[in-house]
Amino acid sequence: MTGTALFARTGRGTALCGVLLLLGLQTVALALAPAPLRPFLSGVLIGAATAGLLLALLLAQSRRQAGRPLADRAAAGEDDTQWFSARSLEGFPMEQVRPLLLGPGAPGLNRLYTAWVFATHGHDPQWIARHLDLPTPTARLLVAAARQHATSTLTAPSDRRRQ
Repeated sequence: MTGTALFARTGRGTALCGVLLLLGLQTVALALAPAPLRPFLSGVLIGAATAGLLLALLLAQSRRQAGRPLADRAAAGEDDTQWFSARSLEGFPMEQVRPLLLGPGAPGLNRLYTAWVFATHGHDPQWIARHLDLPTPTARLLVAAARQHATSTLTAPSDRRRQ
């Protein structure tokens, strides 16, 4: 005869046992507390239980959200919330930036890509130049190209396929 467990050993079972033990300890604490202290202690325990429940619900929601496949999130319109998605470099002005990459002390291409993503999300040239240590004219070029790209994608119908 094989020894199989009646219930699978999961973290949920352990959590349930912990909650039941805590509930029992709260009941004992209330029973042993002096009468004038019981209303205060009851309020504290109810508040702690409510905070624990809210924390557990938020944790479960975030795990459920993180567990969804990326394709489902993109289909639900959540692709725009990710700054570095597969489409974040669409419209990057490589021809205009290429001469800047060949000069002495030129910024790296990855830094320009990062500046492009910030520009497409509405950051101004001064902020980009200051935080990414880029020359201000380069940041202005990227911001102007990002604005032009945004207006062209809003006015022209999109031929892109959904991924």
